[in-house]
Amino acid sequence: HEAARRLGAAMVAGGADGAQGHFLLGMADAEGGRIVDAIARIERAVAIEPHGEYRAQLARLYTLVRRDGDAAATLRAAEGALPADALSRDTMGCVYARLGDHEAALPHFVAAVGLAPGNDRFRYNHAATLSFLGRTDEADAALEVIVGRAPDDARAHHLLAGLRRQTPARNHLARLRAVHDRAAPGADRLLTGYALAKELEDVGRAEEALERLVAVNAAHRARLSYDPARDAAIFDAVEAAWPAIARAPAGVAPADIAPVQAPILVIGMPRTGTTLVDRILASHPEVESVGELQALPLAVKAAAGTRTRTVLDADTIAAAAAGGDPAAIGHDYLERAAHHRRHPARRFVDKFPGNFFYAGFAARALPHAAIVCLRRDPMDTVLANFRNLFATGSRYYDYSYDLLDIAAYHARFDRLIAFWRTALPGRILELGYEALVDDQEGTSRRLLAHCGLDWNDRCLDFHAHAGAVSTPSAAQVRRPIYRDSIARWRNHARLLDPARAYLEARGIVID
Repeated sequence: HEAARRLGAAMVAGGADGAQGHFLLGMADAEGGRIVDAIARIERAVAIEPHGEYRAQLARLYTLVRRDGDAAATLRAAEGALPADALSRDTMGCVYARLGDHEAALPHFVAAVGLAPGNDRFRYNHAATLSFLGRTDEADAALEVIVGRAPDDARAHHLLAGLRRQTPARNHLARLRAVHDRAAPGADRLLTGYALAKELEDVGRAEEALERLVAVNAAHRARLSYDPARDAAIFDAVEAAWPAIARAPAGVAPADIAPVQAPILVIGMPRTGTTLVDRILASHPEVESVGELQALPLAVKAAAGTRTRTVLDADTIAAAAAGGDPAAIGHDYLERAAHHRRHPARRFVDKFPGNFFYAGFAARALPHAAIVCLRRDPMDTVLANFRNLFATGSRYYDYSYDLLDIAAYHARFDRLIAFWRTALPGRILELGYEALVDDQEGTSRRLLAHCGLDWNDRCLDFHAHAGAVSTPSAAQVRRPIYRDSIARWRNHARLLDPARAYLEARGIVID
């Protein structure tokens, strides 16, 4: 990087190839973690000579500092003069994916693989996007190419296992066992362990699957510095902040915006049906899904002005409540969300489950927003969180590797929703996953009515909706509603007994 810096500085000083010099300096800054300096350098390179390669990297850097609108605009400009190299096309695909536009990402991943067919990282990105778009057989074929060349590629094995429900006649169990046994402790062992457990569950070997998960999760939990008190402090801060939020002036007035800008926020514990509800809503001809946005957390963080390293923490919640302007938060949210919308004439669904922390801010800042909270049997929720591998790089999901940690997190979530029920009467529709399974049409009608939408029969055929799904529920929500996941915890009642006792001791009823 220092050699690149020296070369770039010489190019800039010489003046003959200043654009390339600024680009090299910017890339060296980026590799050194100086993202703001890198952006300034590459902006200068683009101004001198707008190469597609420069724009691809500039768009990537914009997403790192949450400038999604600038990233989207830079991608649009790059589409007019596409770069010729595989890395830049893969980079454009990755930026589109970060913005939630997997349809736009796909042709760039196709181009990257075509230009560099031996690059397994590019091929994996292509396969992942195919899976998000429901093109399962194509994703399967792409991943098998990777596994054929790199038999121990843990990411490929993990994605392969999740593409579809495996059967006794069609699975990867023998291969996965061998790969998992060879995997070094750490990320590879975690990924292959989850893949193996998932396929064991699929073929009916539930006890063996959970035993495998217990082992790999315990090993991973031991490497984390997770302290449940950190999450408890955030829950406490949210409740303590409400009086100040409630006293603040109202936020964005419905008269100030078009009706189609009224968001629908789907919140809840992860793995409780939020993606299912998102798909039901997105099947309505007047609604689009924008995926799981960070727009509300980032708007609150900006209002707080805190310099803490995390977006969500107790200090940020307190500062935003004390000094934040709900109208500014609301407008900031809508502006950030706009960069992810592809059908501005429709209502939009933001299904980031963690927005349950921000329900108070949302209620004041976005009085026109509809808020829907998914509820699921507490024990099924604990088990589902334990069985799902969330983003390992995010500290917000560190609770999910231990059954008692999950039970503690769920207990605080349950208390917070009860708090919102009192503080915001009638504002949040609590929708039971089990009720949706038992009475799909009746519950869907309640959902649409709460969101101010007329009934449409297409909502009953949500599984036929062609939109991308980039959550762990991608395969499930492409099937009609099924009952397989209800009361699944009872198959593992003995192992889950400590979690059940913990929840019952805190007044949570277990049926």
